[in-house]
Amino acid sequence: MRTHDLLCWKMVFIAASIGCIPLTVEPAPAQSNPGGQNVIAVSGTVTGNVQEVGFGARIQKQAIRYNLAGSARNNNDKSVRFVLQGSKNRIDQALRSISEGTKKSSNVNVKVSSASVDPNLETFTVIGWTSVSRHISHPYDLVFSLRHDNSTITGDQAKAVWLDICQKTVKGEDTGKCEKDDR
Repeated sequence: MRTHDLLCWKMVFIAASIGCIPLTVEPAPAQSNPGGQNVIAVSGTVTGNVQEVGFGARIQKQAIRYNLAGSARNNNDKSVRFVLQGSKNRIDQALRSISEGTKKSSNVNVKVSSASVDPNLETFTVIGWTSVSRHISHPYDLVFSLRHDNSTITGDQAKAVWLDICQKTVKGEDTGKCEKDDR
């Protein structure tokens, strides 16, 4: 709970304990990120030829670029499910790029709906990531922690951040297999 909210509740409690005071409860304001923008969340599913073509990494790189929280994972039906949380403008930009797909994907169809905002979510995770082209078959959770300054970065910078996450996450025989041009 934010400091402002705590102070408001303390004032209400003190005022209520002094005497009978009518109390009106208003809905909570929209969550705000450090940049002062309202935070929304969307849940999406991508269908088409979107598995084993770098799609999870594509979604995560957009989350890194636009500093969005959430997650992505492959579904058993060959679709990819994701959640993005951040400012509407940044989510829209990420969705445009996600809709373009990767070099190897085809018939990309993205469907999204609104989702609940998790005020405690500060990461974007690709759950159970593997890579056929990199010969990484052991699943890893690739975790990006949001930048505290809430900045956006270039696509090349996002790729470098993703590569660093991959290199720090993979273990054993998968070490050294992350670097590859897969935009």
